[in-house]
Amino acid sequence: MFFSLILCGSFLIFAWLLGSFLWQPKRLRSKLEKQGIKGPFPSLLYGNITEINKINSRFQENLVTRSADSGDKLHSWPSNALPHLVQWRNEYGPIFVYAMGNIQMLCVTNPDMVREISLCTSLDLGKPTYLSKDRGPLLGRGILTSNGPYWANQRKILAPEFYLDKVKGMVHMMVQSTSMMLESWEIKTEDLEGKLEITVDEDLRKLSADIISRACFGSSYEKGEKIFSTLHALQRVMSKGVVGVPGLRYLPNKHNKEIWKLESEIDAMILEAVKENNQLNDSKKNLLQLLLCEAEKSRDDNDVPKDVSMDKFIVDNCKNIYFAGHETTAISASWCLMILASYPEWQARARSEVLEICGKKSPDADMLKNMKTLTMVIQETLRLYPPVAFVVREALQDIKFKEIQVPKGVIVQIPIPILHQNQDLWGSDALKFKPDRFAKGIAGACKIPQAYMPFGIGARTCLGQNFAMMELKVILSLVLAKFSFSLAATYRHSPVFRLVIKPEFGVSITVEKL
Repeated sequence: MFFSLILCGSFLIFAWLLGSFLWQPKRLRSKLEKQGIKGPFPSLLYGNITEINKINSRFQENLVTRSADSGDKLHSWPSNALPHLVQWRNEYGPIFVYAMGNIQMLCVTNPDMVREISLCTSLDLGKPTYLSKDRGPLLGRGILTSNGPYWANQRKILAPEFYLDKVKGMVHMMVQSTSMMLESWEIKTEDLEGKLEITVDEDLRKLSADIISRACFGSSYEKGEKIFSTLHALQRVMSKGVVGVPGLRYLPNKHNKEIWKLESEIDAMILEAVKENNQLNDSKKNLLQLLLCEAEKSRDDNDVPKDVSMDKFIVDNCKNIYFAGHETTAISASWCLMILASYPEWQARARSEVLEICGKKSPDADMLKNMKTLTMVIQETLRLYPPVAFVVREALQDIKFKEIQVPKGVIVQIPIPILHQNQDLWGSDALKFKPDRFAKGIAGACKIPQAYMPFGIGARTCLGQNFAMMELKVILSLVLAKFSFSLAATYRHSPVFRLVIKPEFGVSITVEKL
C-alpha cells in the first residue's frame, strides 16, 4: 500500500512536469505556428532564456557605451537594452513567439494589432498570472497584477484618489518637497563657487518618495525611508532572476532567501505604518486609512478572493503604489533632466516659458496647465525613454485580434520602446528628440495614437498618470527657474532594463545657479 502511494504520487508529479514543461507549451505554440507565427525554438526547461542571455552577453561584449556627444543616435538604445527582441523581430517579423521557461510570449510590434489590443475592454484579456507569482514579493496581488472583479474592486477604491481635481490640490505639497531638494542644491553651489556636479537619481528618488508619502500616506520620506530603500533593494535583486520556470521561486537558494528576507521586512514595515496611521485622529483620511477601511468592509465581499487576508490586501496595494508612484516617476524625471541638459535650446525655451508664466511665484495647477513647451518636452522624453518597457496581457480565454486567434494561456507582450521609435508611426525622424511633434497632441504626433503608451493602454492605463505628469511639471519647472544645467563630462549614456528602463550609470549633470 505504502509503495503504491509513492508510485502514484511519483506518477502524478511526473505527469505534472510533462504537462507544465512539454504538453501545454507545445500545444499553445502549435496553435500559433499553424497561423504562420514563428519564433526561436525553445529548450525543454528554460524555453529561450539561455538564448536570450547569450544574445545579451554577446551584444554587451561588442558594445561601447556611448557618450553624450553621439547626437540623435543617442536615442537608438532599444537594440542595446533589448537586443533579443530586435534580433527576433528582424528574423521572424513584427509578430513572433518565444518562451520564458514554460510561458509562451507572443511579442507584438505590428501597429494595427497593437491598436486592436489597446481598444480591447474584455475581461478575457488580463494581467499575466506570473506577475503575482514570480514577481509576487514585489507586486503581490495589488491593482497592478490582479484581474476581474478583484481588480475592479481595487480600482474603485484607488482611482478617485488620483482624479485630476484631487491631484490639483496636491501641487502645493509637491512644490514644498521639491523646493527643499533645490535648497540643498543651492547651498552646495554656494560652497563650490556657483557650480555643482550632481548625479540626480538618488535625490529624485528621495523626492518622489517624499511626494508619494505625503500625498498618499500622510508621512514624509524620512519616516518611510526604510520602506523605500528596502523596496529598491528587492527590485534590484528580483531584476536578476528569471520568470517562467515552475517551482524555481520555491527553491531555498541564496537568491530566493534574499528575496524572502526583504519581502518579510517590507511587509512588517508597511503593517507598522498602517498601525500608526490607524491611531491618527485626522478627519481627512489619507489613502492608507482608506485602504484599511475598505479592507474591513471587503472581508465578506465576494469580489475579494478567500485567500486574501485584510493585511495582504493592504500590503499588496501599498507596494504597488510605492513602486508605481515613486520609482517610475523618479526615473522619468532623471531622463527629462538628461534630455534638457543635452538640448540647451529646448532648455532655454522651456525656462523662458516657466519664467513668463510664473514670474517670481511658485507654480500652481493653472500655471502648470499653460506650460505647453514643458508638456511637449515631457511627452517626447516619455516617448524616447518610457520608464516601463512592456505592456503585457494574458489571454484568460481564447481571444481574437485581427486575424490571429490567441489561445488561452498565451502572454501578449508589447515592447513599448520599439513601438515608440517605429518610423512607420512617427516618421523618418523617429530617433530624433523633437518635442514639436506633440504640438497638436498625441493624435497629431503619431499615426496610431494608441501606439503611444508610456502609461499603459486601455482599461488598465495607469490610474496615477495625472499625478505623475503634475509631479514632473512641478520638478522641472522649479529646476529650470533656479538653475541652468548641462551634462557632466562623467555622464555615460546606457539605458538598461531592470524591471524598468533606467540609466545604468545614473544621470550626472553640472548645475549653475541662475
